[in-house]
Amino acid sequence: MGGRPDEVRAPEEWLTPAERERAARFVFDADRHAFVAAHLLARLCAAAVLGAEPWELTLLQHCEVHGPGHGRPYLEQAPLLGVSFSHTRGYVCAAAGQGLVGADAERVPSGPLDRGLAERALTPRERAVVTGNDALIRHWTRKEALIKRGELTLDRLDTHDPDWTGRHLLEWTEPGTGGQGPVMVAVVTDTPAVRRPVPG
Repeated sequence: MGGRPDEVRAPEEWLTPAERERAARFVFDADRHAFVAAHLLARLCAAAVLGAEPWELTLLQHCEVHGPGHGRPYLEQAPLLGVSFSHTRGYVCAAAGQGLVGADAERVPSGPLDRGLAERALTPRERAVVTGNDALIRHWTRKEALIKRGELTLDRLDTHDPDWTGRHLLEWTEPGTGGQGPVMVAVVTDTPAVRRPVPG
């Protein structure tokens, strides 16, 4: 599922104390709204897969380094269900399914190729064929989705050519609005995925 933060019509009361505390740290309202909407959308998406009520689902994260509210998300009520979400200003997405799940959404910057990002994110083979930011962000979102699945790390982006054997890739692009560039979304799953509308 993916859409604008204001399309995610769910109450903030569903959030855990850790999620509320993290949301309160954002300086800009637009970023806070995107964070909150992504966390709520993850519940809506998981509820659709489980046939459950979204308000009954507790979304948790725990990182060995940073503690609660960080790390790979999971559901207290269904810890084996893969859950992932992403947010960028003005757009959020979430995915849920059996096995490993990774989702990422990124804005495509305008102008010439972002060479700094290309050096950090692309392998030499990829850099040889990527000439614009559209292709660069497509590779970036795919690799970020693999990171969220736990199959890749940031320090290996420029040395790892992904092997898609046994994985399913669902991608889409949302047009830019309000002077912002388009958003590219990549979802990587173990089983075939379909895009569903955000519940209205």
